[in-house]
Amino acid sequence: MTAVYVLIGVAVVLILWFVAAYNGLVRLRNQVKNAWAQIDVQLKRRYDLIPNLLETVKGYMKHEREVLENVTKARAAAMGATGPAAAGVAEGQVQRALADLRVVMENYPELKANENAMQLQEELTSTENKIGFARQFYNDSVMQFNNKTEMVPTNIVAGMFSFQKAELFEIPEEQKEAPKVSFD
Repeated sequence: MTAVYVLIGVAVVLILWFVAAYNGLVRLRNQVKNAWAQIDVQLKRRYDLIPNLLETVKGYMKHEREVLENVTKARAAAMGATGPAAAGVAEGQVQRALADLRVVMENYPELKANENAMQLQEELTSTENKIGFARQFYNDSVMQFNNKTEMVPTNIVAGMFSFQKAELFEIPEEQKEAPKVSFD
């Protein structure tokens, strides 16, 4: 009779552990989805600011058409990117194009004095910081989720319910280097 109670006790503990492990995986998966949505919100804000900045500087930068076109192309490519891997590549291109735009803007003193251009640049800088924080939170969430799906014993539950590893938001190595500035 005591053996039956022990078996029932063990079964209850295993069921409770199983439920807790499953719920923990679901919570982490949802945290990853939420973190990605937060990146998406900040990227949308950036995409909305870029045309306003370009419109403001266009009149001053008549000879810098290529820089303006590169920003526009990078923005369009980034808006069409799906998933962390594609977004990482596209966002690296946007960052590089915006860095080039900032460098060129430095050559126009009257543009630096334009209050609207400066305000837009400040908003864009603030948004870039928010994107950076959102990326960090997303990657931290992905790491926690991936650890939970790969580590014993929760990997058993993850395998039973097909929890898949999440992708980190990474910028390719070739896009991490600073843009080269030349005043030739």
